[in-house]
Amino acid sequence: MTAESVEHRHPWPVPPVDGYTVDDLFTLPDLPPHTELIDGSLVFVIPQRRFHFLVIDLLVNGLRSSLGPEFSVEREMTVILDKRNGPEPDVSVVRADAVTGLDQTSFHARDVLLAVEVVSPESEARDRMTKPHKYAIAGIPNYWRVEQDGTTGRPLIHVYELDPVTMSYVHMGQQRDRIKVDEPSAIAIELTAIETRS
Repeated sequence: MTAESVEHRHPWPVPPVDGYTVDDLFTLPDLPPHTELIDGSLVFVIPQRRFHFLVIDLLVNGLRSSLGPEFSVEREMTVILDKRNGPEPDVSVVRADAVTGLDQTSFHARDVLLAVEVVSPESEARDRMTKPHKYAIAGIPNYWRVEQDGTTGRPLIHVYELDPVTMSYVHMGQQRDRIKVDEPSAIAIELTAIETRS
C-alpha cells in the first residue's frame, strides 16, 4: 500500500467507549445512507438485490392502498427504540399524527404499528433474531419478516403479533400468494404481483 492510497482512505469514526447513541447516528458526518444503530454499534448496509427493492416497492404500494388516512406508510426510516438502538426497517406503518413534515428523519417506537424487514443474506441473523427481539421489547405490535421462497422465488411473509404479557412476538403464520391480515388494520396485498416486475 502506498502513502498516497493511505491518504485517500475514508477515515472511519472511532466509537466511544460506551458505544454510539441515536444522537450520534443523526450527527456523525459522512455516514453511508441507511446506516443503522444496533446495541450502540453502527451497521452499514450493503447494496441490495433487486428482489429486496421490488418487495419493498410492492409492500409500500399495497399498504398505502389498503390503509386509511390515520396511517402513514414509510420506507427505510430510522425507528428510535432506545438510546442505543435506531434500526431502519425496510417498511414501517406509523400513526399519521406522528408525521411532522418533509424534513423528518425518524420515528419513535411508540408511533410504529408495523415493522417489516426483507431478509438479505447479510442481514439474515439481524432480521430473524436481533431486530424482532428489539422491536417486541420496544412495544411495536406487529412485525413481518419477508424472505424469498426457494421454490417460487416469490415473497414469503412470516407474520408476528406482539404478546403484551411476555413482550415477545407470536408467529401467526406465513403467507405466500397473498397477505391478508387484520392488524394493524385490514390489509390485503397480492404478492404474486412481483412476477409482473421481474
